[in-house]
Amino acid sequence: MRQYSAEFFGTFWLVLGGCGSAVLAAAFPDVGIGLLGVAFAFGLTVLTMAYAIGHISGCHLNPAVSIGLWAGGRFPANKLLPYITAQILGGIVAGGVLYLIASGKAGFDLSGGFAANGYGEHSPGGYSLFSALITEVVMTMMFLLIILGATDIRAPAGFAPLAIGLGLTLIHLISIPVTNTSVNPARSLGVALYVGDWALAQLWLFWFAPIVGAVLGAITYRFIAGNDD
Repeated sequence: MRQYSAEFFGTFWLVLGGCGSAVLAAAFPDVGIGLLGVAFAFGLTVLTMAYAIGHISGCHLNPAVSIGLWAGGRFPANKLLPYITAQILGGIVAGGVLYLIASGKAGFDLSGGFAANGYGEHSPGGYSLFSALITEVVMTMMFLLIILGATDIRAPAGFAPLAIGLGLTLIHLISIPVTNTSVNPARSLGVALYVGDWALAQLWLFWFAPIVGAVLGAITYRFIAGNDD
């Protein structure tokens, strides 16, 4: 239960910190943090939690990462469902806390997106379903390559959280304009539930594409790393 609790609170922090920065601070008058700030916020949530709970649960914080680590031979199948359940619950609770905070401002409206992921007319940059699919698959694939490589026993010890956190930051810098960046089904579900409507209708992509990308990343890393990982 300690591992599952760690995943719950870690995913809670990722969604509250990352999506919270987008909802509350991205366009705040005069001192808004913008795209760069939101990208760093997501990276910092993973960086801080990796040091805080990495030694307890491995700090997956993401159903796609757990599945990718299983595909890469780093995680047992019998823990997949409990990990994913804990991550989903952490994301949903974080979305609820963020809603309680954000709705305290006059004029708050969920139609602004609430940091939900989307494509087509709900893509920040108006990108198509195909663009969103390719983006989420490739970004998640590269994220798993970074995770598996940084945590390889042959990698320099102690630096994995930095590589993983900065990797997620870079992923957001690339893909926020396309999909608002998911690469994490729990993050997507955690806010889509409160937006409802189009966010739930498009949610399938932000489960399907990250999982496909994670498995591809695991397969790719096993191929390039050999059998000594």
